[in-house]
Amino acid sequence: MSKSNFEAALAFVLRFEGGYADHPADPGGATNMGITRTALAAWRGQPVSKAEVRALTRAEAGQIYRARYWNAVRGDDLPAGLDLAVFDCAVNSGPSRAVRLLQRALRVAEDGRLGPATLASLVTMPPDEVISRLCALRGAFLRGLPTYPVFGRGWSARLNALEREAKRLARKTPLSPSVQTKEPAMDATKSILTSRTLWANTIGLLALGLSALGFNTATLDTSAITDSLFQLVAAGSFIISSVFRVIATKRLG
Repeated sequence: MSKSNFEAALAFVLRFEGGYADHPADPGGATNMGITRTALAAWRGQPVSKAEVRALTRAEAGQIYRARYWNAVRGDDLPAGLDLAVFDCAVNSGPSRAVRLLQRALRVAEDGRLGPATLASLVTMPPDEVISRLCALRGAFLRGLPTYPVFGRGWSARLNALEREAKRLARKTPLSPSVQTKEPAMDATKSILTSRTLWANTIGLLALGLSALGFNTATLDTSAITDSLFQLVAAGSFIISSVFRVIATKRLG
């Protein structure tokens, strides 16, 4: 993940958003580089005309995209490739929906806020798999929109290109040999510790053991306990993984 990824992600978005348009079937109305008249007015804090939308510069569009979309989905905190996938989804469907779709792909609580628990859950599956799930969920959402018959072909082409590019970026920077020798063991441990099935079985066995010892476990919500423990372990795993990568990067620098 890198702050420099924003410019590359923005270039991808602008490639598909194009220039000025005012399509009668587009509920956004007058739009330039993907920035609607309403969005530009909100950014400037005053009403804007269609002429002002047409005159929007790339520099200002970039400022809006970074502040209202990239930062809103914490693009700088997401892995390379996934940052682009979530950002592009936010541009098309809003930051909150983009985060909810990401959370659904990760199978965590959907609250539309990208917080520590959601970031922690990223270690539970490979970036390629998260990207595939996110794009599939986004495609299903788009197909349910009433304007899909009008814009569906373009949306599908964009989504296919996005998935390819996001996965390319996710695979772009391989770890150095010295780091790779340490990663398999860490990944194996992480895979075990972040297995919800493992923790569910462990909690179930503990409940049975306590019951055998005479304790009343009938009121225990083992599912809730499992979810809480799983989130705690996932958060710890995310922190440890991040620290390891920072240390490894400094040693290689």
